[in-house]
Formats: sequence, C-alpha cells, structure tokens
Amino acid sequence: MTVGRDRLSNAETVTVAAIEATVPTLVEAHEIIAEFRLMIRRRGAAELSPWIGRARASLVASFARGFTNDKAAVRAAITFPWSNGQTEGQITRLKLGRQMYGRDKIDLLQARLIGAE
Repeated sequence: MTVGRDRLSNAETVTVAAIEATVPTLVEAHEIIAEFRLMIRRRGAAELSPWIGRARASLVASFARGFTNDKAAVRAAITFPWSNGQTEGQITRLKLGRQMYGRDKIDLLQARLIGAE
C-alpha cells in the first residue's frame, strides 16, 4: 500500500491487481492514505476536514477518528514546519537503555529482538 507500483516486481504487481479487483474498499483506503500523504507534503491544512469526512466512511475510519479527537494538533502538525522527531528519538533511546540496564545477557537480547519481529 505504501510502495509505488514502479518498485514492485511483476509477481507483486499481479498480486496487487488481483487484490484490488477483489477488494474495492481496499483500493479506496489506499487512495485515502495517498491523499493524506499528499496533504502532509503540500501542508494543505484546509483539506483536512473533507479528508476526515471521506476517511470516516472507509477502512481507515479509526485513523480518521483519532484526527477528529485532536483536530487542532493535527492541523498544527500539517501547517507548521517544526517537528519533535529528534526529541522523540532520544526519549525512545533512553527508554530502551533503561529497560536493558544491568541485564546484558544474550537471552534477554534475543527475547527483545524476536519480540520486535
């Protein structure tokens, strides 16, 4: 759903075409997600309300419902160029370090890696 058709192998293209022919609601969900990505890239906050309306009647309804609950924050995230990605990355790194602190045995590391798959 997120990889461009030009990056798919022939077998994958055939599989995607078969799925799309069988599940039209999935095609609609793919289009809605593509519109969302475009809205983010264009910083088109004015398109948010119509997008939420369309998304609420599709397979991505729960995703859209989350946006409805915090519309102001979503609109700000689309509009402003700032990001807290660096901060969130550092927090994740710190939390992982705390979870593993003092327990550096191979079995714990294996459990974490297998659990992440």
